[in-house]
Amino acid sequence: MKKILALIVTHAAALGAGFALGVYFLPILTAPDAPAAEVLEEQAASAEYSAELTRDLAGSDALHWGEGTISVSDSRIVHQGELAPGPDYIVYLTREFVEDEAEFEAIKDEAVAIGGVETFDGFLLDVPAGVNIEDYTTVVVWCEAFGEFITAAEYRSLIS
Repeated sequence: MKKILALIVTHAAALGAGFALGVYFLPILTAPDAPAAEVLEEQAASAEYSAELTRDLAGSDALHWGEGTISVSDSRIVHQGELAPGPDYIVYLTREFVEDEAEFEAIKDEAVAIGGVETFDGFLLDVPAGVNIEDYTTVVVWCEAFGEFITAAEYRSLIS
């Protein structure tokens, strides 16, 4: 009986670990190629704003982080750097800087979704028509599937 119970427990643990690894690695394995560095650099050069993404935010951890430069223009948001791989990342613009899940969830209804991120070594997203980047201050990368904060950067300060 102990042997059967041990087999059930170890097999369930292996199945759980395999599922978790699959959730983590599937986005990496299925991700399209990131835009060429030259394209990202060219697009970033024409941006009105830029800010640095860092790993040292309150909501970032070993599995949820971003680093590099985020550049924002009226037409595009460009990321040059790396993001921790994961599923269902969405870039949002917010009116105030946030650095963890609770802060973002408190203002998510006021945030505007820019688009989904499918590459983790830089991305290029078009700003949707009707979105004025001057109405916002911060770029947030959020994992929609798991409600996880990935990273954020304040590209401009509010003028009082």
